Amino acid sequence: MVVDPEPPVSLAALDQLHQVMADMSTAGGLADTLQTVADGVVNGLGYELACVNLVRPDGDLVVAALAGNSAAEALITGRVGSRASWDRRLGMGEAWGELRFIPYTEGWVLDEDDVPQWCTGGPAPRFEDEWHPSDRLFAPMYATGASGGELIGVISVDRPRSGRRPGAWGRKALQMYAFQAAVAISNARLRANMQRALVRLEREQQALRASEESFRQAFEYAPSGMAVTEMGGDQHGRILRTNDALCRLLRRPASAMRRYSFSDLVHPEDIGTLLRTSTEGGRAELRLGRRDGTYVWVSLRNSVVADAADAADGPRFLLTHVEDIEERKRRELQLAHRASHDSLTGLPNSAGLRSRLTARLCSRPQAGRPGSEGAVSPSPTVYAEPGYAEAVHAEPVFDHHVHVVAPARDESGADGSTKGLAVLFCDLDGFTSINDRFGHNTGDAVLIEVSRRLSNGVRDGDTVARLGGDTFVVLADGLGPADAQDLAARLRNAIIPPIRTDGRTVRVGASFGIAWAHCGMTAEEVLQSADHRMYVDRRSARRRQNRPTGATG
Repeated sequence: MVVDPEPPVSLAALDQLHQVMADMSTAGGLADTLQTVADGVVNGLGYELACVNLVRPDGDLVVAALAGNSAAEALITGRVGSRASWDRRLGMGEAWGELRFIPYTEGWVLDEDDVPQWCTGGPAPRFEDEWHPSDRLFAPMYATGASGGELIGVISVDRPRSGRRPGAWGRKALQMYAFQAAVAISNARLRANMQRALVRLEREQQALRASEESFRQAFEYAPSGMAVTEMGGDQHGRILRTNDALCRLLRRPASAMRRYSFSDLVHPEDIGTLLRTSTEGGRAELRLGRRDGTYVWVSLRNSVVADAADAADGPRFLLTHVEDIEERKRRELQLAHRASHDSLTGLPNSAGLRSRLTARLCSRPQAGRPGSEGAVSPSPTVYAEPGYAEAVHAEPVFDHHVHVVAPARDESGADGSTKGLAVLFCDLDGFTSINDRFGHNTGDAVLIEVSRRLSNGVRDGDTVARLGGDTFVVLADGLGPADAQDLAARLRNAIIPPIRTDGRTVRVGASFGIAWAHCGMTAEEVLQSADHRMYVDRRSARRRQNRPTGATG
């Protein structure tokens, strides 16, 4: 009669194995799952000792859980075995399906490797299938359940309670258990990763909420103006949000601000400046319109912010910082005005006059006939003063500069139709005696009144400047020689009437010299020419005054 070496499996044993697997699948965290796996081998599969070796990120295996022997648990839990040693163990011995059994007759070669192990003592086996204390049985656990998947750990067992090597049922049960343990460990790892991700997400959300609240407070309560505008698309530049400081600065309610973009509020002369700075890091100084129609000087500074929900691909906005620089601009303009204007009369001074004159002139004379803008001639003629001509050979010039030329006279001596930039040099006659006799206060009052009369006697766009002392200069564009003579006569007549100051009446006269500015001359040359003409005309006038009555020329 043949005796079955392994008794039939009882229902109680199956129920116990089912309960062990259920406990393993419902364990909490990864550590609890690993310990449940080890306990299940001892409680449900009939082994006295079970050890769970878990693969670490670096590939080595660490003893993560042990059941059945408290002394062994205290000794080897947490110790690490190299992956090379474990690969050697799983590559030798007998293959029992997915299991690996290394009998004591072969296992002696592993005694010196670095895999943590617990050695039990006992007598040598008396039967062929009796368990030897040095026998080793390993159940690999793979991520996909099969040996082709990634190794996630190894269950090692020792001392079956039957005292015999496991038969077909025991081997199959351990293999199935290792499969379920791999699933349970993978699920526990997934849950742990999800929990860590949820914790990290919650922390990030808390940090984001704190950051948003910090931004909100910094935005709302900033002492200077702040605005968020759309960036890109059809609504580029549209104001989405403003703080109280900006609304107060522009004297507009927040609800009204959302109807505009900065291009709607900027001064027309500053629109180009705004467009050049509507980018990340853009910075500009320009004027923004208030509700009452006035403008205020501000400094704009832009930076790009992304939607926190999707910083990589989400919408981006421009955060614009608006600083009130009205007072600074007023001081700068005052300083610039003082540098270019006479402090007594408020007229442009020598520097201001030379700046305006230089802006009209270039260093290259016009290529073409005087008065024919843009005309080109192989040998053009440029006239320095009325009645005087000088032939200048120049290459044809093509540019966008409108050249300034002097009026010319035709061959008969009559004034031509060319208009030019007249420079009238004016010296007051009799001013020095008034200043010496009545003092500087009276002299200053005379200069102020003469400045007013000169300014009232010219057209809008003409320039009246004071070079210093009692010397004035008038720039009048678009005049012919006769026009310039008429202007000088009108201004002289405007100056002659008495001037009443400090309870007394005084009179001054004026001598004028007329010169013509044209490209190719410097501002200094133009002024020297006008000064020279003024002295020539003054000497001529004095000779006429001293000529005996009835004398003929």
